[in-house]
Amino acid sequence: MGLPRIAPYPLPVAAELPAPRAAWVPQTGRVALLVHDMQRYFLAAYEAEAGPIAPAIAHLARLLAHARERAIPVFYTAQRGDQDRRDRGLQADLWGPGMRAVPEHEAIVDALAPAAGDHVLVKHRYSAFQRSNLDTLMRARGRDQLLIAGVYAHIGVLSTATEAFQRDIEPFVVADAVADFSRADHDMALRWIARTCGVPLTTDRILELLT
Repeated sequence: MGLPRIAPYPLPVAAELPAPRAAWVPQTGRVALLVHDMQRYFLAAYEAEAGPIAPAIAHLARLLAHARERAIPVFYTAQRGDQDRRDRGLQADLWGPGMRAVPEHEAIVDALAPAAGDHVLVKHRYSAFQRSNLDTLMRARGRDQLLIAGVYAHIGVLSTATEAFQRDIEPFVVADAVADFSRADHDMALRWIARTCGVPLTTDRILELLT
């Protein structure tokens, strides 16, 4: 129970990404950026200076800078520590009690800290849409596309992409700005999303398309 220690692995490059069924392209006037669960508690499972997490953070920092320069809405998800067992629900059966209500667990890593105007949503379940107003906030800003980056690819990132699709929001997973338990899990998540609900892209490709 609880999180595993995660061995380093290299992030995928553009030539390794699965071909998506969808032909969607992110557009500056339609897209929002989601920074998914990049809290110290979750990232402590990685070797901080190694792949996948170090380069994923660097790529995500570039996306954040680009989004803020161009008034693309930025959303964060962050769980709270010391959750009541009734609120944590079935997640407690799989992952234990989760994080404590201390900065060493709850805080988003410094390199990706929210800025003025960003939106930090309380995370309750795998999908960022569950028990949050992410959908409402996106619709109010005329956004029907979502760039998803963060951890973990085969759990919350995949669940969020699937639910975005089911809400008619086009999901794009930033393949080199997400991280997972292993490269096998990482690749599985990208394949599943590409086949069923979204488009995996590299950071460089996204920035090229949005420039």
